[in-house]
Amino acid sequence: MQNYTKYKLKSAEELAPFLAGADKPFVIACNKCFKEFASVDEPDCEEFVKMAAEQGKPVTGSAKVDFLCNKTQTLKKLADMIPEGTKSVFVVSCGLGVQTIADSVDLPVYAAANSLNFRGHHGMALTKKACDACAQCYLNLTGGICPVVDCSKSLLNGQCGGAKDGKCEVDPNRDCAWEKIEQRLTKQGRLREFLDQPVQTRDYSKVNFKTISEFVAAARDSRLDGYYGGVHPSERKELSEHLPLVRFPEPDVVVIPLSMHSGAPATPTVQAGDAVKVGTKIGEAAAFISGTVHSSVSGTVLAVEPRLHPTKGGNVLSVVIKNDKKNTVDESVKPRGDIETLTPDEIVDIVKESGIVGMGGAGFPASVKLKPGKPIDAVLLNGCECEPMLTADHRVLLEYADDVIYGLRAMMKCVAAPKGIIVIEDNKPDAVELMQAKVEGIEGVEVVVARTKYPQGAEKMLIKRVMGRMVPSGGLPADVGAVVGNVSTAKAIADAIKTGMPLVERVVTVTGERIKNPGNYIVKIGTSVKELIDYCGGITGDDVTIKTGGPMMGVPVTDPDVPVIKATNGVIAYDTDHSEAVSCIKCGRCVDVCPMELEPLYFARFHDDGNWQGMADYNVRDCLECRCCEYICSSKIPLVTKIKAGKSAIMEMNKK
Repeated sequence: MQNYTKYKLKSAEELAPFLAGADKPFVIACNKCFKEFASVDEPDCEEFVKMAAEQGKPVTGSAKVDFLCNKTQTLKKLADMIPEGTKSVFVVSCGLGVQTIADSVDLPVYAAANSLNFRGHHGMALTKKACDACAQCYLNLTGGICPVVDCSKSLLNGQCGGAKDGKCEVDPNRDCAWEKIEQRLTKQGRLREFLDQPVQTRDYSKVNFKTISEFVAAARDSRLDGYYGGVHPSERKELSEHLPLVRFPEPDVVVIPLSMHSGAPATPTVQAGDAVKVGTKIGEAAAFISGTVHSSVSGTVLAVEPRLHPTKGGNVLSVVIKNDKKNTVDESVKPRGDIETLTPDEIVDIVKESGIVGMGGAGFPASVKLKPGKPIDAVLLNGCECEPMLTADHRVLLEYADDVIYGLRAMMKCVAAPKGIIVIEDNKPDAVELMQAKVEGIEGVEVVVARTKYPQGAEKMLIKRVMGRMVPSGGLPADVGAVVGNVSTAKAIADAIKTGMPLVERVVTVTGERIKNPGNYIVKIGTSVKELIDYCGGITGDDVTIKTGGPMMGVPVTDPDVPVIKATNGVIAYDTDHSEAVSCIKCGRCVDVCPMELEPLYFARFHDDGNWQGMADYNVRDCLECRCCEYICSSKIPLVTKIKAGKSAIMEMNKK
């Protein structure tokens, strides 16, 4: 396999002049990228240590870091790495790594390697820095600031005299690179060393870096907007975003699982032969984290038996009901008052008894979220719907705006939050305009428009984007003063308070290039996915993948005769991807896009080696399973499958 390594350690003769003037050196080496991921042990660091010792300059320590140019990751690892008393740092990496370290430590930094054919636009190099691959690296002379890239005029021998107030005359938005170089060298006591150098000349036959620099700047801008990482998959929302909500025809039979939520399955409260109505309780929450279940139709219970579940990969106890098509409403369904007169505890009880769970896909019981036990500064409503193809929440915002705001205000009262924020991505301008008009004049409620990026809607990303707070590893949103809910969940809370109707139906998008007639439907819980697909004209073509949910985090469906559950926000059908996985080439793109700042390439490696403790040590349990890493992977490695297996193995390991 071709080795795409972009640097090599300088010879002892080349390093000697720099070592001669550097006391108590520390060496940090990049574990080379773009190569077969067969080993993480690079010899360059040890070779440098040996060279330094031979020249009477023993190092104070050494370290190896993957993707050194990824400043976000490197700064986390650099803390407390360099021993006290160190007076200089040697970096074994390409020019990007050298610049990253030079910007991060207040010590003289030297390039200990020669860059080879590097142009600064691989997966990990989406930083402010770029490398022109000039093969005439000046970083040792200029304190780690590149005059070729950072100076608008690419001057090699000092200031032009045209800078004003520290800004370049060519580009007044840029700092003068040479003023920065002078300040850094002066601070490090190295300015005289530079001034004594012979005049530098540049081979201008090399490629101009500016085109690359513009690409890098644009990519970095989108990558770091709001939070680290993320991707921009093709949205394909145009298939259904313009289609209004339509009530789906009454099914003849519904199959309602007693496990449609996180936590313990509900305990059945009906049996075969019982008559039920719309809103009749058919399952009682069995634990603190559990959910109440209600009938979505009126009719007769045919069976309480195991049936295939759409997301759990097996059979779960379910209530099968024959629909009499009369839609008779249970006597318990009646208005519960209003949020002005209801107490917070009364609202939480209504939410619990109504069986309301997170409707964005997770299915966590909403009543548990609304009793955080900690001070809450803001309730965030996720109206981003960042998953490609799905448009259910978009239509809820457009057609039930008042109910969404009502539900948000109820949630704010439950947790005593002074602020409620509806977050909508900028690819939904109609929803943004409507909601901004609706919240005008409502105290404490506002709309935040977020730049479209996946997985913006994940609660930890939403909190970081809107509140600038990071949920700690293993922590919950409440730990940083936030509660996060979905707009459809807020609408369900409004229904439960205003009409008394529990969660018995939801909005589902049926879409994809292989669905003949896409649409957005109000669907009874327990309706067959197959019925939805057939009603939309069926699937066109062969070799089609069907999922419940979106293409990124949705669950593949092998048998479409499974029910719509409370967390089913979409049914999609698209061409099957037959790409085959090949060996990891350690390009680092998965590290670059992981919104949780993890290193997914190691999860694949640890999985294949059965090293579950390694996965735990690399914080695999913080993974959102958002599939950004798998989406971007050049080698098409099924990273999320390996991550899920690792999480399960760690749980079993911890039980022992």
